[in-house]
Amino acid sequence: MPELTEIDRQEEMDALIREIRDTLSRIDHVDEPGEHGDSDVPRAVVEDVVRKQQLSRLAEKIERLHAADIAKVLESLPQEERLIAWELVRPERDGEVLLEVSDSVRDSLIRVMDRDEILNVANTLDTDELADLAPDLPDGMMQDVFTTLPIDDREKLRFVMSYEEDTVGALMDFDLVTVRGDVTIEVALRYLRRMESLPDHTDKLFVIDRDGLFEGVIHLKTLLLNDPETLVSDVMERDAVRFHPEDKARDGADAFERYDLVSAPVVDEVDRLVGRVTIDAVVDYIREASDEERLSQVGLSEEEDIFAPVRKSVRNRAPWLAVNLVTALIAAQVIGLFEGSIQQLVALAVLMPIVAGMGGNIGNQTITMIVRELAFRKLGGDDIRLLYTKELKVALINGIVWGAVLAGATFLMYQHLGVSLVMAAAVTLNFLSAAFFGVTIPVLRARMGRDPALGSAVMITAITDSGGFFIFLGLATVFLL
Repeated sequence: MPELTEIDRQEEMDALIREIRDTLSRIDHVDEPGEHGDSDVPRAVVEDVVRKQQLSRLAEKIERLHAADIAKVLESLPQEERLIAWELVRPERDGEVLLEVSDSVRDSLIRVMDRDEILNVANTLDTDELADLAPDLPDGMMQDVFTTLPIDDREKLRFVMSYEEDTVGALMDFDLVTVRGDVTIEVALRYLRRMESLPDHTDKLFVIDRDGLFEGVIHLKTLLLNDPETLVSDVMERDAVRFHPEDKARDGADAFERYDLVSAPVVDEVDRLVGRVTIDAVVDYIREASDEERLSQVGLSEEEDIFAPVRKSVRNRAPWLAVNLVTALIAAQVIGLFEGSIQQLVALAVLMPIVAGMGGNIGNQTITMIVRELAFRKLGGDDIRLLYTKELKVALINGIVWGAVLAGATFLMYQHLGVSLVMAAAVTLNFLSAAFFGVTIPVLRARMGRDPALGSAVMITAITDSGGFFIFLGLATVFLL
């Protein structure tokens, strides 16, 4: 049987989501009064049988799905239907599904779970997975979770949770295979054969000495391709990429991309092996960081469930909408200053949104580039000066080119040389302003210890709108009217 392509899999998921919604809708319809008239069979009994049969069929289909696909289904359902579908997931799979869903959906699912269900989830997860789930658990619940864990797991959990969310320590796990350097490859292979299974994403073994200090790595292919009597220390890689728990997660992700890593060791300050980082954790981090950055640029400080209650969505979106309102009022005041000019030359009202809109585009392009660079490293004074120079040059060239294009289009529409020249000048000046503030806004926010992406799109749009209107209408008033 041929494997499903990603398109086929997505179509299958969409069909399943539609089926779930249709089935749940029919169940609701059965619950409506008056469906069975005067039948001898009590209506409640019929309703209960039908409901159980339909839910059982849905549970069988959900059971066959991967945890990530179940998460996709749950995220695609409105709140009430989501909770019904969540009840159909087997308890032993709750933990892996909770790790796959988005933070906002996870919060809605945990809220309907009781203490025993949460403790059951904790018992099915590895220490590093439990650390990922911990921030979303109800207040005081973590203490109950701690008491159910073995002492070793308890210490590991405290160790992982002691690191900030954006560090390598928060991404690492403890499920790894170690080997001594003074044994032969044959001994190492015999050791592997005695294991029931290898940890996920095992592409190498970590070589340590008698005291647990990290010495290097030996890849599985090296074990298979060398003489069994060879010592591990003779063929291991001593200068392998390694991380410290305090390293930035972004730096770790960059290293995984640069060196094509599948897994990498994490060592403490004395080079003792404490864990590893794997590619799946890095990919999850990159995806979450990318989502946060996109939300931040439009002023959303947290991920929002698409089916979240109205009150929560309003609260989440309100702060930067208030900022946007203030900036819109400022733009309106700028236009009001030139009301007389607009009345004398109506073409100005038609053309000024073009100047503002194109300036906003340039500003957002610049901010995107700067925010991405700031995510990977701290920019020094020389770097910032080079960025200002480069972005202003790019804006000047684009302003001259596109200003000339718009000037030509304006002349064709209005046959007015003065308006055309003002259009060209205004576009160029607004491009320069957008590039300047496109560098300044994220750099200043980073210097202040704030997220450089948060609200950046809102702020640059406000500046290019108000500035574009002022530049265009000001030039037109001075040179034409």
